[in-house]
Amino acid sequence: MTAVTVPTAVTGPAAASAADPADELLALHRAGRLAAAYPTLKSLLARLPEEDSVRAAQLLSRVGPDEVLHEHPGLPALTVAVTGHGTLSALVPALALEGARHGIVLRTVVSDFDSYVFDLTDPDSALYAAAPDLVLCLLDPVIVMDELPTPWRPEDVEAVLAEKTALLDALTARFAGSGSGTLVLNTMPLPRVLASQLIDHRSRARLGAVWREANARLLRLTETHPELVVLDLDPLAAEGVAVTDPRLSVYAKAHLSSAMLSRYAREAGHLARIVAGQTKKCLAVDLDQTLWGGVLGDDGADGIEVAESPRGEAFRAFQKVLKQLASQGVLLAAVSKNDLAPVREVVAGHPGMTLREADFVRFAVNWRPKHENLKELAEDLNLAVESVVFVDDSPYECGLVRHELPGVSVVPLDEEPARHVEKLLRDGWFDVRELTVEDRARPALYRVEAERKDFLHSFDSLQDYLRELGVRVRIGPVEEREMPRTAQLTLRTNQFNLTTRRLQAAEVKELAAGPDTRVLAVHAGDRFGENGLVGVVFTRREGATVHIDNFLLSCRVFARGIEQTALAAVLRQARADGAREVLATYRASAKNAKVRDFYPQNGFVPVTDADGELVFRHDLASVPPVPDHVQLTESCEGNTP
Repeated sequence: MTAVTVPTAVTGPAAASAADPADELLALHRAGRLAAAYPTLKSLLARLPEEDSVRAAQLLSRVGPDEVLHEHPGLPALTVAVTGHGTLSALVPALALEGARHGIVLRTVVSDFDSYVFDLTDPDSALYAAAPDLVLCLLDPVIVMDELPTPWRPEDVEAVLAEKTALLDALTARFAGSGSGTLVLNTMPLPRVLASQLIDHRSRARLGAVWREANARLLRLTETHPELVVLDLDPLAAEGVAVTDPRLSVYAKAHLSSAMLSRYAREAGHLARIVAGQTKKCLAVDLDQTLWGGVLGDDGADGIEVAESPRGEAFRAFQKVLKQLASQGVLLAAVSKNDLAPVREVVAGHPGMTLREADFVRFAVNWRPKHENLKELAEDLNLAVESVVFVDDSPYECGLVRHELPGVSVVPLDEEPARHVEKLLRDGWFDVRELTVEDRARPALYRVEAERKDFLHSFDSLQDYLRELGVRVRIGPVEEREMPRTAQLTLRTNQFNLTTRRLQAAEVKELAAGPDTRVLAVHAGDRFGENGLVGVVFTRREGATVHIDNFLLSCRVFARGIEQTALAAVLRQARADGAREVLATYRASAKNAKVRDFYPQNGFVPVTDADGELVFRHDLASVPPVPDHVQLTESCEGNTP
């Protein structure tokens, strides 16, 4: 038997270019080690050329999800159901690739051909039985074309489209009542082969209008169905991705091309990352050759390229995109090997700069190794380092960060600034289901947090600091307007999240309206201002027992006594309502180990320990007091289920 040699991992900054990633992947496959190496595949696939993606997808589709989870039980795992009109088997390997790209294990269940109406209508269908986290219902133009008479007119297309959008509206409503998780539909690009059958331009214009109006109705379904996401395929088609392959469509009933399915899978991978709570929060960008052309230390402020030349315009376009992201809650930081004073001067006063100091939450500008600055940046922002996306034009720096901080997502740029925007945006690192008021306010809140840290350094003890900080906590039933933010907290909070159960807004609403369940929103503030909705407690009453099904808190407000205050309020109210005990659950994840002992440290005793799930009990004989330095301005009293 011939021995298989697996290339050993190359250490150090040269790792980014030392070996061909396609060869590494193939060697792992031949050695039967893809499952064992699964957590490391993110870094490998980040270096994979686009032309090798199809082969890589085929190899990864042969790795069983259970095999991966046996090797790495702590990895996030999702069940994805695939249904639709045409043959969709080509989507399976593409999804396997995207799951590995993001470090998520995807269990993909594919329905029979053209079964989407039955799948979503029948509550006893195999689709619902799989209890999927994501349901991908792929729509293609043939569902309209197949129902047209011969000959046909634009009015016939309009009638079919009206029937289909009404059907999809009804199917989405049925899904909301029968399933859980997220349903994903998509718009259908207008095929040229259909439009070209009309020989007069007036009729073609009419066809284009009714087709786009139908797609607009599909997109607007998300306004009335919170469990729905609609992916718009028109931007992909506009980039030149073929919507269909005529031969595969006719002979195999595969009505979306392999290229379109691959790009669709990439978008679905972004959604999977949201559902799994893997959304990024901080964008750390280099400066020289990234935000501007040239090297500030060598060329001086007058010599850098930004806005005044064609190449400078490319850098300004990139800055505009960064400013746009920052306006929506992305935490923008500068990480650069430079002297700080001239960098601040450029950001403050250079006439060509779009980004200004107020757009950044941190400047990590010094001569230290960038991976050290990134680690310290995450600590200063109270974020997991996995929440950071790092953008740099230097292969050395990108390779070093990948090697030293494998949890950081690295976006390597090159010498062509016109490609910076596309390279940054292609993986939807910061996508969320719905933008909230808190999202837009996040950068300002983190800048205020820097003031808190400076305030802390003026005290000899943490207790003196907390006493002068003036922490205020308000806890009460979640309001209707707060439900999107509450759902987002369950999706994005990983460190202080006792069970990491992910919920959509509709599920939060159902729990809030339940006769025996409460969703309690935790708000906080202090002398520096309001932090907003920073935590949630989910409780459930069964007879004389109150269950804390989940408790989560934003990483922005750790270690201020807010968590102890909220827990004390819940326990106090449980006793006032006549409960005899409170049971609380902790379920281990890859990122919440720091709160494993939260309940025991607050008067709970262990009851059961099975499969990584711990249950603790509080007998309510002695409820812990609210910390001295915290003012509880409102409690959950008067909201008994």
